[in-house]
Amino acid sequence: MTPTIHLVRHAQGYHNLSVENEQMRDPDLTPLGEQQCRDLRAAFPHHGRLTHLVASPMRRTLYTCILAFGDGPGPAAYPITALDTLQELSDQPSDTGSSVAALAEEFGAKADLSRVRDGVWTDKMSDTPFEPTKAKIEVRAREARRVLRDLAGINSDDHIVVVTHGAFLHFLTDEFQDIPNGNATSWKNCEYRSYQFVDPTGADDSAAILETDESWQRRRGDEPRLSKHDLDELRTVAQSRIVPKLKASANL
Repeated sequence: MTPTIHLVRHAQGYHNLSVENEQMRDPDLTPLGEQQCRDLRAAFPHHGRLTHLVASPMRRTLYTCILAFGDGPGPAAYPITALDTLQELSDQPSDTGSSVAALAEEFGAKADLSRVRDGVWTDKMSDTPFEPTKAKIEVRAREARRVLRDLAGINSDDHIVVVTHGAFLHFLTDEFQDIPNGNATSWKNCEYRSYQFVDPTGADDSAAILETDESWQRRRGDEPRLSKHDLDELRTVAQSRIVPKLKASANL
């Protein structure tokens, strides 16, 4: 037995429409984004097996989780477990969340915000765990994987949905393949991929995850996977392009 983690990039938000919209704080989903959630809800084959719903506390991720997976036929039920470690990378307004009080008023009993560090998770410009540096992003990605492992349990067949963000997903999975030049992610809005923990004993300190064969074949057919050497090279190149651009405040 081993748990399966279905990772999902949020649906289209207004910040995805233009560079100017990245100045919007914690933006909404667009009408197209809402339709993407409905399409994902119809296409996702594992609703009946879901035991946990997890999301970044950003509004676009919580709404994606609600619209695509909420009130499903499986044992997973509200509240959604909100993890501040799953938030997006940069310090742009569009990648900065709302206060816990505002989220509690908006989402009520549908979101468990007890793990969100109020006043800290929205501070990306100081020396906090969410400052957008390579080292701190890698630490919180590892922390997020550990929490997901604890939620699922190692000796279980649990299926968990985790809705998070395109750029952060590369750090969460430690896989940086196919990122276009000028972009920070290869994940499409509302795309999902499925992962399992590499170490079935739970002794792995990093709680590393690997895409399942079913998920890989669904996306890429019989294409062979890259070697560890090539994946390491892609990580180095991608991070050298992405990380220096994450501190928008430094360029003001």
